Amino acid sequence: MTVILGIDPGSRVTGYGVIETMGKTLGGEQRYVASGCIRTTDKAELGVKLEEIFSGLNEIISEFEPEQFAIEKIFMARSAESALKLGHARGVAILAAAIRGLPISEYEARKVKQAVVGTGAASKDQVQHMVQTLLKIPAKPQSDAADALAIAICHINTQFNLSRISGATSFRRGRLVKDS
Repeated sequence: MTVILGIDPGSRVTGYGVIETMGKTLGGEQRYVASGCIRTTDKAELGVKLEEIFSGLNEIISEFEPEQFAIEKIFMARSAESALKLGHARGVAILAAAIRGLPISEYEARKVKQAVVGTGAASKDQVQHMVQTLLKIPAKPQSDAADALAIAICHINTQFNLSRISGATSFRRGRLVKDS
């Protein structure tokens, strides 16, 4: 069993999703564990918001003890200021994972949508629906949480395909492992 933490970073709302995959390889059955959002204080200074994101992620990492960490890559936002704020949020999220020694993987939004919905131009509603369907969740997860779960699903599928291509039989602590 491998536990994966997916993160959809944001300076106001950071979504998280925790999935575990059963079996020796990442290609096994995927099971929903938890998801939600870290919401920062409105009108707070950037430093306060970043501390709230960092603290929230530390709590999540402590509670669920993921073995792998996947996060959305930065993209050009509406403005340079928005992109910088997103970059700060990503930075503290990556730092929270790095401090715990988690292997960090990054995925473009289009690749995540392609892996979950089948098209890189999928809408947020389509991502929510497919995440709900794939993980057999009774209700649609919040939009940012659904994005984080989609990132975790993308990570599982990507790593499983890489391990199949290389002939590895398992994936442990961010490394492919071949049985001798």
